Amino acid sequence: VTITTRLLVSHLSGIRHYEKDITKVKEEKEKVNRALKLTKSHQDKEQKEKEGKGFEKTDCVKQKKEHDSETKSRNSKPGRNDKEFEQEEYYLKEKFESVIESLKIFKNDPLFFKPGDQFLYSTYGFTLLSAVVERASGQKFTDYMLKMFRDLDMLSTVLDDNEAMIYNRARCYIYNKKGRLVNAPYVDNSYKWAGGGFLSSVGDLLKFGNALLYSYQAGQFKNSNGKLLPGYLKPGTVAMMWTPVPKTEVSWDRDGKYAMAWAVVEKNQQWGCCRQQRHYASHTGGAVGASSVLLILPEELDPEALGAWPVAPPRGVIVTIICNMQSVSLNSTALKIAREFDKEKRAQ
Repeated sequence: VTITTRLLVSHLSGIRHYEKDITKVKEEKEKVNRALKLTKSHQDKEQKEKEGKGFEKTDCVKQKKEHDSETKSRNSKPGRNDKEFEQEEYYLKEKFESVIESLKIFKNDPLFFKPGDQFLYSTYGFTLLSAVVERASGQKFTDYMLKMFRDLDMLSTVLDDNEAMIYNRARCYIYNKKGRLVNAPYVDNSYKWAGGGFLSSVGDLLKFGNALLYSYQAGQFKNSNGKLLPGYLKPGTVAMMWTPVPKTEVSWDRDGKYAMAWAVVEKNQQWGCCRQQRHYASHTGGAVGASSVLLILPEELDPEALGAWPVAPPRGVIVTIICNMQSVSLNSTALKIAREFDKEKRAQ
């Protein structure tokens, strides 16, 4: 078979994740699909009730559903039922000197499906991608990335190296089997630098989001009289990264599809004065003892207003949250925050 970098970056390569048993992976996928079908069925039922009996009952159902969801959220502890963190490979303590060396963990394992046929989120797919970067650049992947972070002015973003003294490094926490809060266990992330091996700050992630949003929008500002600096990436490159890829899915956002290392929701509105779906890109992060999200909601630029210089990119809202607690769902919270700030901006 042939595995391309595009397949790797969109998790269509067939390379396994932490679970080695393909039967368990298929069973878990079937459970998720069944749950999605039930959700859609429930939504269709609510829509019919709304059309047949007016808005009052539907609003009550919605309020009850939101109340039940909030109650469930308050009474549950993060990290209690996340089966992914039961996988042994999350807790590896072996130190690898290079990403090429870390390929030995999975390089002899069978593919779960023919590349390009199905979607399976794979941290090891990103490990292989980092090996490609290492060979193509002619330098260690970690050195390559640290130089890139410096170019982006992300000076607080470093390798999650246990031995190094890192200023302001946070302690990480998990809930144990008895539901008690305890310190997260020691792990060595040298086997997955690309998929979850860097430490950062909310300030640095905002800089990263701004650099991407600037690059995405820079090409739309035609009348800048040459005063607008180029973006870190070409506008077309970011647009390609934020274009949904067929056959993909996103576990943390049912409206989204996976693109190239980003989850993307496309602009969509089916009926007037009804639910409007805005275009945004996001990605969550989950590690032993930590959770994070970065969400970019670009402003919908008016072509006529773009001539009114000095209005300049980046234009939009960027939300990032870092939590030193395992298995905390943050994407919906980030989206709510982004929408509130977006409303505020449009009201001005």
